[in-house]
Amino acid sequence: MKFKKIYIEITNSCNFNCSFCFQTGRAKAFMSPDDFRIICKKIKPFTSYIYLHVLGEPLLHPRFEEILKIAAENELNVNITTNGSLISRKKDILLRNNVRQINISLHDAEENIAQNELNEYLNEIFEYAKLAADNTYVNLRLWNAGETNSNEFNQYCTDKIKQHFPSANTNLNESSKEKGIKLANHIFLQTAPRFEWPDGGENRSPETRTCYALRDQIAILAEGTVVPCCLDADGNMNLGNVFEQDLAEILGSTRAQKIRNGFINHKITEEFCKSCGFFI
Repeated sequence: MKFKKIYIEITNSCNFNCSFCFQTGRAKAFMSPDDFRIICKKIKPFTSYIYLHVLGEPLLHPRFEEILKIAAENELNVNITTNGSLISRKKDILLRNNVRQINISLHDAEENIAQNELNEYLNEIFEYAKLAADNTYVNLRLWNAGETNSNEFNQYCTDKIKQHFPSANTNLNESSKEKGIKLANHIFLQTAPRFEWPDGGENRSPETRTCYALRDQIAILAEGTVVPCCLDADGNMNLGNVFEQDLAEILGSTRAQKIRNGFINHKITEEFCKSCGFFI
């Protein structure tokens, strides 16, 4: 079994407090480089692409550069999702290591960056994007489209984007989550509505749907719990622990196979999945 990507949560701690983010009941943790090395070796036969995110802000990790170097040693392509607040401090680390793609969630700043600091925050991100673009794909995200209270914030961001990237498409408000609007070589803007995390509560999905979970992706939480996808942020569908079992054994378990085969046949087998709106 080969996955397009495996999510590895190197930390579930974050320096932002977003109202729309999932609030986990798990203890805050930072994955040690030794544990990360174990995971890299175990997943290497299953993927070439890792995403350093489920919950948390990966740039907060105190040994972040060591994490990147271990990934490179294992020939794993690194993708990062960040709120961008630490870009200026970690810029040199990001630029001197191999980062295939970085997703910067500008919408996170709306609730966490003071208005008088927003200009500097955006300028630092845009300047980094221009420096990184030779070797890294940069996706700038505004995933709060349709939120009336966000209109002024989004307009401010898009105006600043136009100043920094004057050759970009003038219509920066069109929905563009999948491919994004090209701002410059290897730099894109993605706009999309805000999503809701699955929580096992409200039933949002019919049973006859399919999903990428356990087909294109899995996720590994900071304590080693393996889950079917990057949206199971509390480990509700715990398939096993990568530090205690081989990954092949975990993926071959009855539960994992039932979930995977269910999605292949357009059937949801887990109640938790019914509270998720991310289906294909």
